[in-house]
Amino acid sequence: MSGLEAVHALALRCGFSHVGDLDVGTIRVRTEVRDSCAENKCRAYRTNWSCPPGCGTLEECEQRIRNYHRGLILQTTGMLEDSLDYESMERIAFEHRKNLDALSAGIQRLYPSCLVLGAGACRRCKECTYPHEPCRFPEQLFCSMEAMGMLVSEVCQDNKLPYYYGPNTLTYVGCVLLY
Repeated sequence: MSGLEAVHALALRCGFSHVGDLDVGTIRVRTEVRDSCAENKCRAYRTNWSCPPGCGTLEECEQRIRNYHRGLILQTTGMLEDSLDYESMERIAFEHRKNLDALSAGIQRLYPSCLVLGAGACRRCKECTYPHEPCRFPEQLFCSMEAMGMLVSEVCQDNKLPYYYGPNTLTYVGCVLLY
């Protein structure tokens, strides 16, 4: 089994619903995605190390991404009762973070320099140290794909992995970048 196949199998064991190959060369870092972060609709902008500006400038994020050549897209899909089912949305988000934590712990043995990216802001600490002190858990900090400037639906589409799995579903997306 190749290294990438081993990571793929690990990701499925960690609980991800869908796993697909990621060609890092397909990733386009977009100013408009980062500009959307600055609109602060999620109320995470300027509040933590995993979101802008704490995660670095868009140029710094792109430079980090370009250090890698391949990877995997990681999806956690769940069912909603309806489009306003906030409780299920939170449950699926929690499962996705749990899956990322499990993958990160396992993948470090195979690829110690990998880059794991998640969905949304870090919620590990009740109150983030940003911007006055360094992150308490930098080895467990996952920036979101959006914070890095990625349009998530485009990354999935460009790598032949669906982003939408039908009515009353919600999918959280992350990725792991490898050398």
